[in-house]
Amino acid sequence: MAKMRRKSDLPSKICATCGLPFSWRKKWERDWDNVRYCSERCRKSKGAAG
Repeated sequence: MAKMRRKSDLPSKICATCGLPFSWRKKWERDWDNVRYCSERCRKSKGAAG
């Protein structure tokens, strides 16, 4: 079984749309380098100032 990690130990980024920090998620495991937005909502409203 995988080793448990604290949320504070996970890598994080700043959302390109809203500017808020977001943490690594399991579903982004393979594509973490290309993730730029914290949510689908921010991805769809890219270009709009948040």
